[in-house]
Amino acid sequence: MERLGSHRNLFKQILAILISGFVLFLAVILVWMMGYQLAYAGRIFPGVSVAGVDLSSLSPNDAALKLSQTLSYPITGKVLFRDADKIWVASPAELGMVFDPTASALAAYSHGREDGLFTALANQINAGGLGSDVAPVVIFDQRVAYSYLQNIAAQVDQSVVEASLRLEGTNVVSEPGRLGRSLNLDATLIYLGARLQSFRDGEVPLVIQETSPKLMDVSSQAEAARRILSQPLTITLPNYREGDPGPWTFDIPVLANMLAVTVVENGGVTEMQVGLNPDALRASLNDLKVLADRPSANARFLFNNETGLIEPIQASAIGRVMDVEASIVVINASLLRGEHSVVLSVSEQQPAVADTANGAELGITQLVAEQTTYFYGSSTARIQNIVAGAAPYHGLLVAPGETFSMGSVLGDVSLDNGFAEALIIYGGRTIKGVGGGVCQVSTTLFRTVFYAGFPVVERNPHAYRVSYYEKTASGAINPNLAGLDATVYFPLVDFKFLNDSPYWLLMETYVDGNSLTWKLYSTPDGRSVTSETTGPINVVPPLPPIFEENPELKAEQIKQVDYPAQGADVTVTRTVWRNGQIYFTDQFQTYYQPWAAVCEYGPGTEDPERAAKKKELCLSPNT
Repeated sequence: MERLGSHRNLFKQILAILISGFVLFLAVILVWMMGYQLAYAGRIFPGVSVAGVDLSSLSPNDAALKLSQTLSYPITGKVLFRDADKIWVASPAELGMVFDPTASALAAYSHGREDGLFTALANQINAGGLGSDVAPVVIFDQRVAYSYLQNIAAQVDQSVVEASLRLEGTNVVSEPGRLGRSLNLDATLIYLGARLQSFRDGEVPLVIQETSPKLMDVSSQAEAARRILSQPLTITLPNYREGDPGPWTFDIPVLANMLAVTVVENGGVTEMQVGLNPDALRASLNDLKVLADRPSANARFLFNNETGLIEPIQASAIGRVMDVEASIVVINASLLRGEHSVVLSVSEQQPAVADTANGAELGITQLVAEQTTYFYGSSTARIQNIVAGAAPYHGLLVAPGETFSMGSVLGDVSLDNGFAEALIIYGGRTIKGVGGGVCQVSTTLFRTVFYAGFPVVERNPHAYRVSYYEKTASGAINPNLAGLDATVYFPLVDFKFLNDSPYWLLMETYVDGNSLTWKLYSTPDGRSVTSETTGPINVVPPLPPIFEENPELKAEQIKQVDYPAQGADVTVTRTVWRNGQIYFTDQFQTYYQPWAAVCEYGPGTEDPERAAKKKELCLSPNT
């Protein structure tokens, strides 16, 4: 217990000594600082400078005067800005810097007198030993600096330029892209402020932001364009044979007009593509497609009545269809490879019926319908047109389910195709035109289809009653045949019917003297036809004759060019039976206009009507 008490007393003695020493240390420091400050009362401590100017032992007023006389940096200093080979030099004052010597002297005077006891003491010791340089007090008007930097920006900034490619005639001109540059004023101001605070000449970095164009270099695309325009383009059909259309050549100026330069985004990457404009190329290829395409043609046959078999009279033909879209791709790909002879993309179209087909597989086993019309009194030209108009249908096949268009098979009714000029009905008049008499063919087909029991899709009657279509084998007129005529003026007027049977139809046409016979061969499906007609009703007389002057005729010369016809209404009702049951019923209603006779006379004819009456031409309906 006694030992423990002695230890405690010793600890207390040591603690008391330490506390006394610390208090004494503080007292010494306080006395030293008070003495030091008293020694330099109203003066700057030794070793203190501002921007390298020694202000030791000076009063703030004297220090301010010395600073104003010594520090001319705002006026004489130089701040440099550089962009490549461009240099700008300005004084700090031009950049908005103003030096405050009074505030700077006060800052030097405060050094070692503020910031707490120990900090102040440390600053005093540091200044007295190593020296302390106090930052000068400056006023930095950033508005002035901002304006100066804006002038630099006007010379530094440049907009981004995309690479370009254009044509001048047939020459390809390309321009490279250019980086966009923009001076960052705010970031540059930060560097400038630091430089001005240092009171030293020096360079301030310009903070320039660059923007890359989406397209910098299009030289490869320009070369591709030059390859395309290096020579004419020639396109041909595959397996070209004599008689095929083509080849076709696109000259360099034509290719230049069709050349297209497009910019596309591909997976986030901008690309320039060159090639012939698909729309322009498509328009040209569609024109060529009309020439290149060749429809497939079924074989043509005749039915041998003795053997009951069909015999080919014309071989089938493979069709050809040009694929315009695929050809566009092929042409552009070939041109980019430098190839200027290109084969079009074409596919073959096989005919539905080859010449090896037989009647059993087509369902052509016997005659199912036959009709004959008569045209006694027709001119040689009209008979020529009947022969030419009937020929395209001889041996022709009609597929099951097909809507057959007579006009689409007839083709162009022209002198080049074997037709002659004869009388036709056009614009409310009977005039001379190519193909007069073709309606004898369409009327014969209509009657054959009518009595075969096939649905009629389109039928157009004549404007007035034509005697040819009401003649019988003896040449007499049968009014009950009125309403069973059909006219064709393709593509405006057509005759169409539907083969609604499951079998093919074979057509045969025969012109014999003054008659045209149309035959249909197939497989009977139990059809039969009955019909009723009103005959011509609501009959009205022809219109009064019309007399017209024709400068090509001589005086007193009269020529009748059109003939009168009674107007009438006719309704024909057809009932198609199938295995004893009504399959369908349809009606064909016809309104025939009353028609006037037309006589032409030469200039100077005194009384055309009397002259015509003498010759029994263009007589009035009441005569």
